Amino acid sequence: MHKYFKSTLRYGVTSIVSLFLFFSTFASSSPLKVGVYPCPPFVISSMESQWNGLSVELWEQIAKEMDVEYTIENHRLDELLNAIETEQIDIGVSCISITPERELFADFSHSFYETHLAIAVKKQGYLHTLHAIFLNPALWLIIGVIVFISGVIGAFFYVLEHGENEKLYSMKSRTGRWLESFILGLLFITRGPFNYFEFKSLTGRIATVFIGVLSMLFIASITAVLASKLTLSQGSSHIKGVNDLADVEVGAKVATTSSLMLTSFGIRHKSYVDMPRLLAALEDGEVEAIVADDVVLKYMIGNGRISGQFDDLEVLPYQLEKQNYGFIITENNAYEEEINRALLKIRESRKWRKILVDYFADK
Repeated sequence: MHKYFKSTLRYGVTSIVSLFLFFSTFASSSPLKVGVYPCPPFVISSMESQWNGLSVELWEQIAKEMDVEYTIENHRLDELLNAIETEQIDIGVSCISITPERELFADFSHSFYETHLAIAVKKQGYLHTLHAIFLNPALWLIIGVIVFISGVIGAFFYVLEHGENEKLYSMKSRTGRWLESFILGLLFITRGPFNYFEFKSLTGRIATVFIGVLSMLFIASITAVLASKLTLSQGSSHIKGVNDLADVEVGAKVATTSSLMLTSFGIRHKSYVDMPRLLAALEDGEVEAIVADDVVLKYMIGNGRISGQFDDLEVLPYQLEKQNYGFIITENNAYEEEINRALLKIRESRKWRKILVDYFADK
């Protein structure tokens, strides 16, 4: 019995050691699977299938600090998130926003960059501005009000004066005199009151004083309304937040926080698979505004201008939702704490601050 127990114990220990050595060998021979998707300047692909960019440089430093090997796979954003959820890859590296929805199926590293969602539009030329002004419903409403009030004032004075005031009504035909009365009313409300002594009747002179006061108030009001309404027609400056996007054609990249935000506000929008196509849609007039991460928009528009693209595109100075970028990691990943320790160490270094300056100083 004693011999049997010792034999069984020896066999058990040997099995445990063998399993330990097997898994150690397997772990050391299996590099981490890193998924990326292009998101300049955080992940930039080259013609030689090489990857660089801010996030890639940060990950390379972390991997060096941890002394681990890794392979890189290219994915679209929605594919990358799915690969993390199904544990086909170990870590996602790009401009991935940390959100509660993604925390349901994955973990995140500490944040390494903070930005916000922003709106980009195409600057409009003078012809577009004139077109927008003359098609503005407010302009034609104001013109209609002016015509109507001019007709009423002109008719009022015509009834009082046409029989005895040849100076104001000199035309021989009835139509001509009615036209003169309309011109009188139009001048009354656009240039201010006439001299009261130009009217023959006492009623006309008294009415001139009261209508003159009202016309000055009317002119001031019309001027203010026109200035407000027509200024909003110039360019796309009327867009100041998310709610203003409901009245224009909007685009966003698929599966991003931009798309989720627009959906949460009930704003219908066109979806694009990547940033180049999203920016091209705005450049070509397919959409009137796009929503994406501020830092990505500014970087890609700035780079595009170097090659003669995106000269008319601009990022509006309105901050929407804040975004914090981190590495997305499979749940209960054994390397999570080690990744975070290395990230915090690198993020506080002078070298990292210099890298940030190199990427964003001129953008």
